[in-house]
Amino acid sequence: MKAKILIVDDDKTLLHFLREYLEQEGYAVAGADRGTKALRLFYDEQPDIVVLDVMMPGMDGWEVCARIRELSDTPVILLTAKTSEGDKLRGFRLGVDDYITKPFSLAELAARIQAVLSRTVKQIEHQPMLFEFGKLTVDMRKREARLAGKPLHLTPTEFRLLATLAQHAGEAVTHDQLVEAVWGASRRESSSVLRRYISRLRKMIEDDPSKPIFLVTVRGFGYRLEG
Repeated sequence: MKAKILIVDDDKTLLHFLREYLEQEGYAVAGADRGTKALRLFYDEQPDIVVLDVMMPGMDGWEVCARIRELSDTPVILLTAKTSEGDKLRGFRLGVDDYITKPFSLAELAARIQAVLSRTVKQIEHQPMLFEFGKLTVDMRKREARLAGKPLHLTPTEFRLLATLAQHAGEAVTHDQLVEAVWGASRRESSSVLRRYISRLRKMIEDDPSKPIFLVTVRGFGYRLEG
């Protein structure tokens, strides 16, 4: 099965050449020339990796990357004309997997894509994919959660929050750790936003959300999912 790539760049000529070259390399390729279109394609196509230009009119690559990180852990390679350390740190805080500085060769891009895809597959193979806590099951591969065998209808953000807590079951997870895992290090969500998401999860998994025994608050610290 071909790996699927989403390429996002406002340079339509470059977009055409990248698509043509990567298709010859055996990939399935979708292309977008602006950020809003890229997010729609990302949702519809569910690509295996995103190649994303930083400098675009309207919604730039930083914002597109942040939105993608709210939806999934899909690998992202940034295309940028800038090489400053600050830009690279900003990208890595957003969860970017690699950088390519323009101009670049098509062969280099293909090699970087293959390297990131290979690394991602290895990481997935070595991570637990299924977490079970009594009647609650969190399936990382399917990206779904079930309670007593019935699927929970979670938004991507809700799933990322529950998955993070599941990966640290029995451990107290700080507010900052949860915010970074769910929204990315560059998105400083307030405590009230996190509390609202915790409240929504409790309504789904607790018998009495007002007296949680499963998803508990660790006062002055964060939250813990009881195994």
